[in-house]
Amino acid sequence: MMDRITARAVAVFVCGTLAMSPALSQTPVANPQAPPDRAPGVSYGTGFLGAYGPGSVSRTLFADSPRLRDLVRAGNLYLSVQDAIALALENNLDIELERYGVREANTDTLRAKGGGGLRGIPLSVNETPAGIGGPGSPLVTTAATGVTPQTTVPVNVTDQQLTVETQGNLGVTGTFPFAGGPLIPQYDPAITGTFLAQHATTPEVNALFTGAQALVQNNYSSNAGYVQGFGTGTTIAAGFTNLYSSQNGIRNIFNPYDATSLGITITQPLLRGFGIKMNRRFIRIAKNSERISDYVFEQQVISTVYGVVRLYDDLVSLEEDLNVKRETLATAQQLYEDNRNKVEQGTLAPVELTRAEAQVAAARQDLINSDGYAREQELILKNVLSRGFWADPALRDARIVPTDPLVLEPLPSQTTAELEQMAIRNRPELQAANLQVTNAEINIEGTRNELKPQLDLVGNMSDAGLAGALNSAYIGAAGAPLPSPGAYLGLNGGYGTALGQIFLRDYPTYSIGLNLTLPVRNRIAQADMARDELQLRQSQVRTKQVENQIRVEVEDALIAVQRSRAAYEAAVEARKLQEQSLEIEQERFNVGLSTNFLVIQYQSYVAQARSTEVASLDAYAKAKLQLERATGTTLPDYNVSLPEAFRGQVTRVSSPKIPTGVNPATAAPTTTNPPPPPPQLAPSQQPPQR
Repeated sequence: MMDRITARAVAVFVCGTLAMSPALSQTPVANPQAPPDRAPGVSYGTGFLGAYGPGSVSRTLFADSPRLRDLVRAGNLYLSVQDAIALALENNLDIELERYGVREANTDTLRAKGGGGLRGIPLSVNETPAGIGGPGSPLVTTAATGVTPQTTVPVNVTDQQLTVETQGNLGVTGTFPFAGGPLIPQYDPAITGTFLAQHATTPEVNALFTGAQALVQNNYSSNAGYVQGFGTGTTIAAGFTNLYSSQNGIRNIFNPYDATSLGITITQPLLRGFGIKMNRRFIRIAKNSERISDYVFEQQVISTVYGVVRLYDDLVSLEEDLNVKRETLATAQQLYEDNRNKVEQGTLAPVELTRAEAQVAAARQDLINSDGYAREQELILKNVLSRGFWADPALRDARIVPTDPLVLEPLPSQTTAELEQMAIRNRPELQAANLQVTNAEINIEGTRNELKPQLDLVGNMSDAGLAGALNSAYIGAAGAPLPSPGAYLGLNGGYGTALGQIFLRDYPTYSIGLNLTLPVRNRIAQADMARDELQLRQSQVRTKQVENQIRVEVEDALIAVQRSRAAYEAAVEARKLQEQSLEIEQERFNVGLSTNFLVIQYQSYVAQARSTEVASLDAYAKAKLQLERATGTTLPDYNVSLPEAFRGQVTRVSSPKIPTGVNPATAAPTTTNPPPPPPQLAPSQQPPQR
């Protein structure tokens, strides 16, 4: 009998050891030949042994998608708006970060289905850097007044505020957790098992009980249990115990003997913790959190797409402003050449040549500044569109050539009320806020249930078995008759006899009762209830703030669109008038009716008017972009698919869009001006060597 029990215990131990071994768990192994997927993958072990394996989470790919390298031609990165958006969806690390947030929400649901608590989901969203064209833009935006514009020198060599990201948060429930309510039953069943072999020698102070000076026992126990909870709050616990014992006592009727029992206990809450809705509240919250994480991911995609298009538009404006600075420098150089010829002919005073040369130097300085601004903007845009372009020298040194010009789009046709309703329907942060309020209300259901007394209905049913051999050394107490063998025929046997008694239910035991726990003052539960209701009201207030802020953003963006459109039209008209004024002043100068100083002044007016026109068009484009974001139409307006964004694999194939005048075979500029190298100073303007 001892050998059989020991063998069973060793088998249980070996199976448990194998189950805990990760190497033998049925964890899916990734195929090394499978194409890389940029979306994080999470797999769990399957089967009985697989439940004890760690599963797997795919590694992050830090290599850029092939699309980025394919857009490089002859040292230039020819980039359209759609290409920039596709690169951001594939490579941007902010989007990659939020992909893991979606997966984390899925793990919370799995945890809740097993009866565990929730660990929460991330609600942060990163905004792309402001860039050179953002707040504090160096583009000339002041009006063309009668004062002669002066060249500017950037005193701050770099402004890191324009290159770093900012972070927002979509949470409205605050940082303090809710009380939680009654404990959730463990829905995943648990099996327990123990085996114990014991040899014990105990000196006896009274030989009446054992008949020996020292009691020597050899005990072998093997027990198993099963526990599982259910959605109603019910908990079922079953236990199966086995004991084999032999000893040198003379008072036991059986020696050795097998004692075994099988019992089941059912506990059902009747007040606190009762009901399927109450006990599955974490699952409901987790499923809502999955939807919230989807909205957070959508908000991150919107923020990134908005930021990429904004950075792209600013780069186009900076390039246009750079062209204006080149034209201004060419005009100043032409005036310098004309004045030099006149000075050599003796028809113009030498001081006018000095003034023209000073104008050339100032225009050259503005050109150097504008070129530096454009290069800084390219650096910021590259960082947003890639995961590590520094690793590829061709990408690191490539100049970005934006191929989509800014377009003067029409004003929106919808009314303010219609745009606000569109925003209320579309904005993901408002949808996420409403779901957070819903989760807070579900949490309060548990907190309210905690106010009830604890009343449990407990039922137990068990059966026992006992079998063994009559103790040949048995000596009864004084006056007690010796046991008759015929009186113990049903108990005379081994382990099988004891099991038979259990299944035949020879010795049943039943019980049913109530367990009551009644808090006298219940101040903890009352305080938790009041606190959670206060936090719920705060969440509702924050959600209303989000809605009001959305309405303000829509109206503000609409005003900005209207204002920037009018400003652009005024800038175009001002530029035309300044050009006409320059032509008139140039003609007067040619016939000797004006001075060189006035011509230079009007040239500065024209240069400033052209830069103002460029900046005004950029401001209008960004105002339209902000209105799209305020109304929640950014993604459909740019044909962005959220499933593609999550996979990080944009299916549309885009060949490099090369501007007119560039030979597609070599992608080398032929008739148009490519991005020039940094402007070189004249020998007289070179800085001294250190």
